[in-house]
Amino acid sequence: MSSTKYILGVFDDPDEMMHGIDKLQKNSVPIYDVYTPMPIHGIEAKLNVKDSRLGYAAFMFGCLGGSIMFTMVYYMLVHDWPMNIGGKNAFAIPDFVPVTFEWTILWTSFGMTFTFFFATHLFPGRTPRVMDLRATDDKFVIAIDAKGNIPHDDITNLLKEAGATEVKHNTRKYVSYE
Repeated sequence: MSSTKYILGVFDDPDEMMHGIDKLQKNSVPIYDVYTPMPIHGIEAKLNVKDSRLGYAAFMFGCLGGSIMFTMVYYMLVHDWPMNIGGKNAFAIPDFVPVTFEWTILWTSFGMTFTFFFATHLFPGRTPRVMDLRATDDKFVIAIDAKGNIPHDDITNLLKEAGATEVKHNTRKYVSYE
């Protein structure tokens, strides 16, 4: 039994990598992930990547921040310490808008920062994990889960036919920078 966990096809050109994705999908080989040093137009559709739900999280953080600030300002200026300034009503909503807006934006930005770190496991101080270190510089990598897949030699041949300059059989999930 092979201890290979992932088969990596390393490409020099993004067009060859896209051809490799087509060739693998045509032969019903499920792709684990694709690593590129830059964004590739159309790769999400080709890999059937679902739309992100981060917009919903941003909306919820904004609603939470705005509600908390509006409630705080209302409590402080109407119930706790009402002031009569120029004969105006203590509950003047236009006065609450600027600070409520600012807190909405503040909570959205902080909430999305924490959500991003949580979703990607990129907490500050953590060593980044990548399949192949060259994927962050100048190579394009297709990672295929080797467990329960078609024979490894067939996958290797498909990747070579598609233009892979190198095919690696990883026994570990990630390569660390150390």
